[in-house]
Amino acid sequence: MSSSVCRRLRGVFNEVSKPSPPKIKPSSPTKPVSSFSATTAATPKEKKLRDLVDKFKRSSKHPSFRRRHDTYETAVRRLAAAQKFSDIEDIIDHQKRYPEITRENFVIRLISLYGKASMPEHALKLFDEMPELNCKRTIFSFNALLTAYVNAKKFDKISELFKELPEKLSIEPDVVSYNIVIKALCEMGSLDSAVSAIDSMDKNGIEPNLITYNTVLDALSKSKNLSLLEKVWSQMESRSVVPNVRSFNTRIRGLVNENRFPEALELLEEMEKNGLKPDIFTYNVFIKGYVDDGNLEEAKMWYGKLAENGCSPDHVTFRLLISLACEKGEFSFVLELCKKSIDLEQFLYDSTLQRVVDKLVEQSMVEEAKELVELGNNCSLHYKLNC
Repeated sequence: MSSSVCRRLRGVFNEVSKPSPPKIKPSSPTKPVSSFSATTAATPKEKKLRDLVDKFKRSSKHPSFRRRHDTYETAVRRLAAAQKFSDIEDIIDHQKRYPEITRENFVIRLISLYGKASMPEHALKLFDEMPELNCKRTIFSFNALLTAYVNAKKFDKISELFKELPEKLSIEPDVVSYNIVIKALCEMGSLDSAVSAIDSMDKNGIEPNLITYNTVLDALSKSKNLSLLEKVWSQMESRSVVPNVRSFNTRIRGLVNENRFPEALELLEEMEKNGLKPDIFTYNVFIKGYVDDGNLEEAKMWYGKLAENGCSPDHVTFRLLISLACEKGEFSFVLELCKKSIDLEQFLYDSTLQRVVDKLVEQSMVEEAKELVELGNNCSLHYKLNC
Protein backbone atom coordinates (compact mmCIF):
# COMPACT_ATOMS: atom_id res chain seq x y z
CA MET A 1 0.00 0.00 0.00
CA SER A 2 1.38 3.41 -0.92
CA SER A 3 2.80 5.74 1.70
CA SER A 4 0.29 8.43 0.65
CA VAL A 5 -2.56 6.03 1.52
CA CYS A 6 -0.97 5.45 4.90
CA ARG A 7 -0.63 9.12 5.61
CA ARG A 8 -4.23 9.86 4.73
CA LEU A 9 -5.60 6.96 6.73
CA ARG A 10 -3.43 7.89 9.68
CA GLY A 11 -5.08 11.28 9.62
CA VAL A 12 -8.52 9.66 9.57
CA PHE A 13 -8.01 7.60 12.69
CA ASN A 14 -5.46 9.52 14.75
CA GLU A 15 -6.29 13.15 14.15
CA VAL A 16 -8.04 14.87 17.04
CA SER A 17 -10.60 17.33 15.78
CA LYS A 18 -10.08 20.81 17.12
CA PRO A 19 -12.40 23.77 16.62
CA SER A 20 -10.95 26.36 14.30
CA PRO A 21 -9.93 29.50 16.15
CA PRO A 22 -12.18 32.47 15.41
CA LYS A 23 -10.84 34.84 12.79
CA ILE A 24 -9.91 38.24 14.12
CA LYS A 25 -10.61 40.80 11.48
CA PRO A 26 -9.61 44.44 11.39
CA SER A 27 -12.38 46.69 12.60
CA SER A 28 -11.53 49.46 10.16
CA PRO A 29 -9.07 50.13 7.32
CA THR A 30 -7.07 52.51 9.48
CA LYS A 31 -6.74 50.33 12.59
CA PRO A 32 -5.78 46.79 11.59
CA VAL A 33 -5.33 44.32 14.40
CA SER A 34 -2.39 42.11 15.25
CA SER A 35 1.26 42.98 14.87
CA PHE A 36 4.60 41.79 16.13
CA SER A 37 5.17 43.08 19.61
CA ALA A 38 8.41 44.91 20.28
CA THR A 39 7.96 44.77 24.04
CA THR A 40 7.45 41.05 24.53
CA ALA A 41 9.74 38.16 23.67
CA ALA A 42 8.87 36.78 20.27
CA THR A 43 8.13 33.08 19.92
CA PRO A 44 10.00 31.07 17.25
CA LYS A 45 6.87 31.21 15.09
CA GLU A 46 6.66 35.01 15.41
CA LYS A 47 10.34 35.32 14.54
CA LYS A 48 9.74 33.31 11.37
CA LEU A 49 6.83 35.54 10.43
CA ARG A 50 8.85 38.67 11.20
CA ASP A 51 11.63 37.35 8.97
CA LEU A 52 9.05 36.65 6.28
CA VAL A 53 7.84 40.28 6.34
CA ASP A 54 11.38 41.69 6.34
CA LYS A 55 12.55 39.41 3.57
CA PHE A 56 9.43 40.08 1.51
CA LYS A 57 9.94 43.85 1.68
CA ARG A 58 13.64 43.54 0.80
CA SER A 59 12.87 41.25 -2.13
CA SER A 60 10.15 43.56 -3.43
CA LYS A 61 12.74 45.95 -4.83
CA HIS A 62 13.47 43.40 -7.58
CA PRO A 63 11.07 43.64 -10.56
CA SER A 64 11.23 39.88 -11.10
CA PHE A 65 10.00 39.30 -7.54
CA ARG A 66 7.06 41.64 -8.06
CA ARG A 67 5.88 39.40 -10.91
CA ARG A 68 5.67 36.33 -8.66
CA HIS A 69 1.98 36.04 -7.93
CA ASP A 70 2.28 32.79 -5.99
CA THR A 71 4.90 34.24 -3.61
CA TYR A 72 2.61 37.14 -2.75
CA GLU A 73 -0.33 34.79 -2.12
CA THR A 74 1.73 32.44 0.04
CA ALA A 75 3.04 35.26 2.22
CA VAL A 76 -0.41 36.78 2.73
CA ARG A 77 -1.95 33.39 3.45
CA ARG A 78 0.64 32.64 6.15
CA LEU A 79 0.25 36.02 7.79
CA ALA A 80 -3.56 35.81 7.68
CA ALA A 81 -3.47 32.37 9.30
CA ALA A 82 -1.40 33.88 12.10
CA GLN A 83 -3.79 36.88 12.32
CA LYS A 84 -0.98 39.31 11.50
CA PHE A 85 -3.27 41.67 9.62
CA SER A 86 -1.25 44.83 10.17
CA ASP A 87 1.74 43.07 8.64
CA ILE A 88 -0.30 42.17 5.59
CA GLU A 89 -1.14 45.87 5.28
CA ASP A 90 2.56 46.64 5.75
CA ILE A 91 3.80 44.47 2.86
CA ILE A 92 0.98 45.52 0.53
CA ASP A 93 1.37 49.20 1.39
CA HIS A 94 5.11 48.77 0.72
CA GLN A 95 4.28 48.00 -2.93
CA LYS A 96 3.08 51.57 -3.54
CA ARG A 97 6.66 52.79 -3.93
CA TYR A 98 7.22 50.77 -7.10
CA PRO A 99 6.29 51.80 -10.67
CA GLU A 100 3.87 48.90 -11.11
CA ILE A 101 1.45 50.63 -8.75
CA THR A 102 0.33 52.79 -11.68
CA ARG A 103 -0.79 49.65 -13.54
CA GLU A 104 -4.30 48.48 -12.88
CA ASN A 105 -3.43 44.76 -13.14
CA PHE A 106 -0.89 45.12 -10.32
CA VAL A 107 -3.35 46.96 -8.07
CA ILE A 108 -5.99 44.33 -8.83
CA ARG A 109 -3.59 41.71 -7.47
CA LEU A 110 -3.20 43.68 -4.25
CA ILE A 111 -6.96 44.20 -3.92
CA SER A 112 -7.45 40.46 -4.40
CA LEU A 113 -4.89 39.69 -1.69
CA TYR A 114 -6.80 41.86 0.77
CA GLY A 115 -9.96 39.94 -0.10
CA LYS A 116 -8.31 36.57 0.47
CA ALA A 117 -7.04 37.80 3.83
CA SER A 118 -10.61 38.83 4.82
CA MET A 119 -9.62 42.50 4.81
CA PRO A 120 -12.16 43.95 2.35
CA GLU A 121 -12.13 47.39 3.99
CA HIS A 122 -8.45 47.64 3.08
CA ALA A 123 -9.29 46.58 -0.47
CA LEU A 124 -11.83 49.42 -0.65
CA LYS A 125 -9.28 51.88 0.76
CA LEU A 126 -6.75 50.89 -1.90
CA PHE A 127 -9.41 51.14 -4.61
CA ASP A 128 -10.22 54.68 -3.42
CA GLU A 129 -6.53 55.59 -3.51
CA MET A 130 -5.99 54.51 -7.11
CA PRO A 131 -6.38 58.05 -8.61
CA GLU A 132 -3.77 59.36 -6.16
CA LEU A 133 -1.47 56.56 -7.30
CA ASN A 134 -1.96 57.62 -10.95
CA CYS A 135 -3.76 54.37 -11.64
CA LYS A 136 -6.97 54.44 -13.64
CA ARG A 137 -9.98 52.61 -12.25
CA THR A 138 -11.98 50.57 -14.73
CA ILE A 139 -14.58 47.84 -14.59
CA PHE A 140 -11.76 45.34 -13.94
CA SER A 141 -10.61 46.86 -10.65
CA PHE A 142 -14.25 47.43 -9.68
CA ASN A 143 -14.99 43.73 -10.21
CA ALA A 144 -11.86 42.86 -8.24
CA LEU A 145 -13.18 44.95 -5.36
CA LEU A 146 -16.55 43.18 -5.44
CA THR A 147 -14.77 39.83 -5.52
CA ALA A 148 -12.69 40.84 -2.48
CA TYR A 149 -15.91 41.28 -0.52
CA VAL A 150 -17.17 37.90 -1.78
CA ASN A 151 -13.95 36.20 -0.66
CA ALA A 152 -14.28 37.86 2.73
CA LYS A 153 -17.94 36.78 2.86
CA LYS A 154 -19.11 40.35 3.41
CA PHE A 155 -22.04 39.85 1.08
CA ASP A 156 -24.29 42.59 2.42
CA LYS A 157 -21.77 45.28 1.39
CA ILE A 158 -21.61 44.12 -2.24
CA SER A 159 -25.07 45.32 -3.25
CA GLU A 160 -24.34 48.70 -1.69
CA LEU A 161 -21.09 49.08 -3.65
CA PHE A 162 -22.80 47.91 -6.83
CA LYS A 163 -25.50 50.56 -6.48
CA GLU A 164 -23.22 53.45 -5.52
CA LEU A 165 -19.89 53.17 -7.29
CA PRO A 166 -20.67 52.66 -11.00
CA GLU A 167 -22.59 55.92 -11.32
CA LYS A 168 -20.15 57.76 -9.09
CA LEU A 169 -17.14 56.57 -11.11
CA SER A 170 -18.84 56.48 -14.54
CA ILE A 171 -18.18 52.74 -14.79
CA GLU A 172 -20.65 50.50 -16.61
CA PRO A 173 -21.14 47.13 -14.84
CA ASP A 174 -20.63 44.11 -17.10
CA VAL A 175 -21.77 40.50 -16.93
CA VAL A 176 -18.98 39.69 -14.47
CA SER A 177 -20.18 42.45 -12.12
CA TYR A 178 -23.71 41.10 -12.17
CA ASN A 179 -22.51 37.53 -11.66
CA ILE A 180 -20.60 38.60 -8.54
CA VAL A 181 -23.67 40.37 -7.14
CA ILE A 182 -25.88 37.39 -7.97
CA LYS A 183 -23.47 35.06 -6.19
CA ALA A 184 -23.58 37.32 -3.13
CA LEU A 185 -27.39 37.35 -3.15
CA CYS A 186 -27.46 33.56 -3.41
CA GLU A 187 -25.01 33.23 -0.51
CA MET A 188 -27.28 35.49 1.56
CA GLY A 189 -30.30 33.35 0.68
CA SER A 190 -31.96 36.19 -1.22
CA LEU A 191 -32.95 33.94 -4.11
CA ASP A 192 -35.87 36.03 -5.37
CA SER A 193 -33.50 39.02 -5.57
CA ALA A 194 -30.95 36.91 -7.43
CA VAL A 195 -33.57 35.96 -10.03
CA SER A 196 -34.66 39.60 -10.25
CA ALA A 197 -31.05 40.58 -10.89
CA ILE A 198 -31.13 38.46 -14.04
CA ASP A 199 -34.11 40.49 -15.25
CA SER A 200 -32.17 43.69 -14.45
CA MET A 201 -29.37 42.50 -16.70
CA ASP A 202 -31.80 42.30 -19.61
CA LYS A 203 -33.07 45.81 -18.93
CA ASN A 204 -29.50 47.10 -19.00
CA GLY A 205 -28.64 45.33 -22.22
CA ILE A 206 -26.38 42.69 -20.64
CA GLU A 207 -26.82 39.06 -21.66
CA PRO A 208 -26.79 36.59 -18.75
CA ASN A 209 -24.33 33.78 -19.42
CA LEU A 210 -23.95 30.18 -18.29
CA ILE A 211 -22.16 31.25 -15.09
CA THR A 212 -25.12 33.48 -14.23
CA TYR A 213 -27.60 30.65 -14.56
CA ASN A 214 -25.47 27.96 -12.94
CA THR A 215 -24.97 30.16 -9.88
CA VAL A 216 -28.72 30.67 -9.44
CA LEU A 217 -29.67 27.10 -10.36
CA ASP A 218 -27.24 25.70 -7.83
CA ALA A 219 -28.60 27.89 -5.03
CA LEU A 220 -32.22 27.07 -5.92
CA SER A 221 -31.43 23.35 -6.01
CA LYS A 222 -29.82 23.47 -2.55
CA SER A 223 -32.78 25.41 -1.18
CA LYS A 224 -35.18 22.87 -2.75
CA ASN A 225 -37.10 25.67 -4.46
CA LEU A 226 -38.00 23.57 -7.48
CA SER A 227 -40.72 25.85 -8.88
CA LEU A 228 -38.34 28.81 -9.12
CA LEU A 229 -35.61 26.52 -10.44
CA GLU A 230 -37.86 25.39 -13.28
CA LYS A 231 -38.68 29.02 -14.07
CA VAL A 232 -35.00 29.94 -14.32
CA TRP A 233 -34.31 26.84 -16.42
CA SER A 234 -37.05 27.93 -18.85
CA GLN A 235 -35.54 31.43 -19.03
CA MET A 236 -32.16 29.92 -19.83
CA GLU A 237 -33.61 27.81 -22.64
CA SER A 238 -35.58 30.76 -24.07
CA ARG A 239 -32.34 32.77 -24.26
CA SER A 240 -30.58 29.86 -26.03
CA VAL A 241 -28.01 29.53 -23.26
CA VAL A 242 -26.75 25.95 -23.67
CA PRO A 243 -26.69 24.07 -20.32
CA ASN A 244 -23.56 22.16 -19.33
CA VAL A 245 -23.13 19.16 -16.99
CA ARG A 246 -23.34 21.38 -13.92
CA SER A 247 -26.62 22.90 -15.11
CA PHE A 248 -28.19 19.49 -15.62
CA ASN A 249 -26.85 18.22 -12.30
CA THR A 250 -28.45 21.04 -10.33
CA ARG A 251 -31.83 20.51 -11.99
CA ILE A 252 -31.59 16.73 -11.53
CA ARG A 253 -30.81 17.27 -7.85
CA GLY A 254 -33.90 19.45 -7.52
CA LEU A 255 -36.10 16.73 -9.02
CA VAL A 256 -34.54 13.96 -6.93
CA ASN A 257 -35.02 16.04 -3.77
CA GLU A 258 -38.73 16.05 -4.59
CA ASN A 259 -38.69 12.25 -5.21
CA ARG A 260 -39.49 12.89 -8.87
CA PHE A 261 -37.18 10.15 -10.08
CA PRO A 262 -38.86 9.49 -13.47
CA GLU A 263 -38.46 13.15 -14.47
CA ALA A 264 -34.88 13.14 -13.22
CA LEU A 265 -34.16 10.09 -15.38
CA GLU A 266 -35.71 11.80 -18.41
CA LEU A 267 -33.46 14.79 -17.80
CA LEU A 268 -30.45 12.49 -17.54
CA GLU A 269 -31.36 11.03 -20.95
CA GLU A 270 -31.68 14.54 -22.38
CA MET A 271 -28.29 15.39 -20.95
CA GLU A 272 -26.69 12.37 -22.64
CA LYS A 273 -28.45 13.14 -25.93
CA ASN A 274 -26.80 16.56 -25.81
CA GLY A 275 -23.44 14.81 -25.76
CA LEU A 276 -22.80 15.48 -22.05
CA LYS A 277 -21.38 12.69 -19.92
CA PRO A 278 -22.67 12.28 -16.35
CA ASP A 279 -20.00 12.86 -13.71
CA ILE A 280 -19.57 11.66 -10.13
CA PHE A 281 -21.87 14.42 -8.89
CA THR A 282 -24.66 13.12 -11.17
CA TYR A 283 -24.38 9.60 -9.82
CA ASN A 284 -24.09 10.75 -6.22
CA VAL A 285 -27.33 12.72 -6.61
CA PHE A 286 -29.20 9.56 -7.58
CA ILE A 287 -27.43 7.46 -4.93
CA LYS A 288 -28.30 10.01 -2.23
CA GLY A 289 -31.88 10.14 -3.40
CA TYR A 290 -32.32 6.38 -3.06
CA VAL A 291 -30.33 6.26 0.20
CA ASP A 292 -32.63 8.93 1.67
CA ASP A 293 -35.54 6.78 0.44
CA GLY A 294 -34.03 3.74 2.18
CA ASN A 295 -33.77 1.87 -1.12
CA LEU A 296 -30.39 0.12 -0.99
CA GLU A 297 -30.97 -1.99 -4.12
CA GLU A 298 -31.51 1.07 -6.32
CA ALA A 299 -28.57 2.84 -4.67
CA LYS A 300 -26.36 -0.20 -5.40
CA MET A 301 -27.62 -0.23 -8.99
CA TRP A 302 -26.46 3.39 -9.45
CA TYR A 303 -23.14 2.49 -7.82
CA GLY A 304 -22.77 -0.18 -10.49
CA LYS A 305 -23.70 2.27 -13.26
CA LEU A 306 -21.09 4.65 -11.97
CA ALA A 307 -18.34 2.07 -12.50
CA GLU A 308 -19.75 0.94 -15.86
CA ASN A 309 -19.50 4.48 -17.19
CA GLY A 310 -15.88 5.00 -16.17
CA CYS A 311 -16.55 7.15 -13.09
CA SER A 312 -14.61 6.66 -9.89
CA PRO A 313 -16.56 6.82 -6.60
CA ASP A 314 -15.55 9.50 -4.11
CA HIS A 315 -15.84 9.86 -0.33
CA VAL A 316 -19.46 11.02 -0.67
CA THR A 317 -20.39 7.84 -2.56
CA PHE A 318 -18.81 5.62 0.09
CA ARG A 319 -20.24 7.54 3.03
CA LEU A 320 -23.78 7.34 1.65
CA LEU A 321 -23.66 3.66 0.74
CA ILE A 322 -21.85 2.47 3.88
CA SER A 323 -24.38 4.20 6.12
CA LEU A 324 -27.42 2.57 4.48
CA ALA A 325 -25.73 -0.83 3.98
CA CYS A 326 -24.88 -0.96 7.71
CA GLU A 327 -28.47 -0.10 8.52
CA LYS A 328 -29.72 -2.87 6.20
CA GLY A 329 -27.22 -5.42 7.54
CA GLU A 330 -25.38 -6.00 4.23
CA PHE A 331 -21.96 -6.21 5.83
CA SER A 332 -20.22 -8.04 3.00
CA PHE A 333 -21.05 -5.08 0.79
CA VAL A 334 -19.94 -2.71 3.55
CA LEU A 335 -16.57 -4.46 3.78
CA GLU A 336 -16.19 -4.27 0.01
CA LEU A 337 -16.88 -0.53 0.11
CA CYS A 338 -14.38 0.07 2.91
CA LYS A 339 -11.62 -1.79 1.06
CA LYS A 340 -12.43 0.11 -2.13
CA SER A 341 -12.34 3.46 -0.35
CA ILE A 342 -8.91 2.65 1.10
CA ASP A 343 -7.65 1.47 -2.28
CA LEU A 344 -8.81 4.70 -3.95
CA GLU A 345 -7.46 6.86 -1.09
CA GLN A 346 -10.89 8.35 -0.45
CA PHE A 347 -11.29 9.94 2.97
CA LEU A 348 -13.76 8.39 5.39
CA TYR A 349 -14.41 9.56 8.93
CA ASP A 350 -12.75 7.44 11.60
CA SER A 351 -16.14 7.07 13.31
CA THR A 352 -17.56 5.56 10.11
CA LEU A 353 -14.86 2.91 9.84
CA GLN A 354 -14.88 2.17 13.56
CA ARG A 355 -18.63 1.64 13.29
CA VAL A 356 -18.03 -0.87 10.50
CA VAL A 357 -15.46 -2.78 12.57
CA ASP A 358 -17.84 -2.91 15.54
CA LYS A 359 -20.76 -4.04 13.37
CA LEU A 360 -18.67 -6.81 11.78
CA VAL A 361 -17.76 -8.10 15.25
CA GLU A 362 -21.41 -7.96 16.35
CA GLN A 363 -22.30 -10.12 13.34
CA SER A 364 -19.60 -12.66 14.27
CA MET A 365 -17.62 -11.61 11.19
CA VAL A 366 -14.48 -11.42 13.31
CA GLU A 367 -12.11 -12.54 10.55
CA GLU A 368 -13.47 -9.85 8.25
CA ALA A 369 -13.12 -7.28 11.00
CA LYS A 370 -9.53 -8.42 11.59
CA GLU A 371 -8.86 -8.04 7.86
CA LEU A 372 -10.03 -4.43 7.98
CA VAL A 373 -7.99 -3.86 11.13
CA GLU A 374 -4.95 -5.35 9.40
CA LEU A 375 -5.31 -2.82 6.59
CA GLY A 376 -5.21 -0.14 9.23
CA ASN A 377 -2.26 -1.66 11.08
CA ASN A 378 -0.28 -1.79 7.86
CA CYS A 379 -0.64 1.97 7.79
CA SER A 380 0.15 2.48 11.49
CA LEU A 381 -3.50 3.06 12.35
CA HIS A 382 -5.17 2.00 15.57
CA TYR A 383 -8.62 0.44 15.33
CA LYS A 384 -10.36 -0.84 18.43
CA LEU A 385 -11.38 -4.41 17.86
CA ASN A 386 -13.88 -5.16 20.63
CA CYS A 387 -14.47 -8.89 20.68
